[in-house]
Amino acid sequence: MLGECQSLLLNITLQVHSPNSWLWQPDLDNGYSVHSAYHLLTFQDSVSLHAADGLIWHPQVPLKVSILAWRLLRDRLPTKANLVTRGILSPEAHFCVSGGGAVESAQHLFLSCSTFGPLWHMVSSWIGSPLVDSHTIPDHFAQFTLSVGGSRGRRSFMQLIWLVRVWVVWNEQNSRCFSGLANSLQHMLDKIKNYSYR
Repeated sequence: MLGECQSLLLNITLQVHSPNSWLWQPDLDNGYSVHSAYHLLTFQDSVSLHAADGLIWHPQVPLKVSILAWRLLRDRLPTKANLVTRGILSPEAHFCVSGGGAVESAQHLFLSCSTFGPLWHMVSSWIGSPLVDSHTIPDHFAQFTLSVGGSRGRRSFMQLIWLVRVWVVWNEQNSRCFSGLANSLQHMLDKIKNYSYR
């Protein structure tokens, strides 16, 4: 590793009469500070949540679906991780209903679950949109909705697809948890298609 670092530095020439310094891109005037880093992180999250908030109230989506999305964006769904945190479930019962062995958090269930995560690939392939790779739900929603750019109608369609996908996954999670019934990914995709064109 040392050799690799040295080879990267071989072609760099330092200026003898000028000082070397790092530049903090978010604040070029004052440079880095803990306060500026904290502000950057908290400001981005609030912007992302605010941007997503304005998109969940879609006129073609039932109110219960928009409320589900509103709760999801705030991590207020009764996932197993949240139920353990509130003392409703024992810590041993926090595993995802899909059986993958991971903790069932909202982020896991809707973004990274090995069972439900591939549904994003299928949806993106179906509608011909780029796959969004985001680690937070508000960012994912905003990026997915805005990923196609273009007309207002296309963005509205993307909002609808994201909201329907969330609704289908949440209902599938409940079906597996309370009824023991599991649908295939293809069946879930068919539900998304069906609900999207009602």
